[in-house]
Amino acid sequence: MSALAALDRPVTAPNTSRLRGFVTAFADLLAATRDEQAILESGRALLSRLIATDDWLPEEFAQPNPDRYQQYLLHCDSRERFSVVSFVWGPGQSTPIHDHSVWGLIGMLRGVEKVESFRRLPSGVLVDEGEALLHEGEVDAVSPRIGDIHRVTNGLTDRPSISIHVYGANIGAVERATYALDGTPKTFISGYANSVIPNLWDRSKTA
Repeated sequence: MSALAALDRPVTAPNTSRLRGFVTAFADLLAATRDEQAILESGRALLSRLIATDDWLPEEFAQPNPDRYQQYLLHCDSRERFSVVSFVWGPGQSTPIHDHSVWGLIGMLRGVEKVESFRRLPSGVLVDEGEALLHEGEVDAVSPRIGDIHRVTNGLTDRPSISIHVYGANIGAVERATYALDGTPKTFISGYANSVIPNLWDRSKTA
């Protein structure tokens, strides 16, 4: 498509009120309980409602990169109790085997993810726990308590996939680890792909 044609194409403003409502509801949930199981159960329902409609994610935070997957920050709680990010996968892109060290919820907004789960034995060796596919509208959970080590791949080879993640910390600032197949860890801090975040709080527009 030419640049002029792109300018002529109708543009629909994202309905950021959906994300604003989700962020507010999740903050209320964390104010009401610190129990991880309760957070994951209630948070799963909140995230399911958010990803059930695909009209709210700004295009700037849905852009793939030809070299690697992108992690865009959408919101970070002022006390860093939770963060919301969009993961954008180019065709066939994959993470290394990695952990999170905090609880997390993953909701599939567009496309498919292949998730390979691992368990680390006291000796450090990784045990393959099998793989599953996460389809649009489905939500998965991770935490050190229920299983925290996995490798994720875009399940589509011909187009991007996008998932929305909620973590129990400012995930871009958390020290975590990637793992070799023999279980050898290497620490990392992911950061974020974007330098700006969506403005959810401007109510001067109908969205």
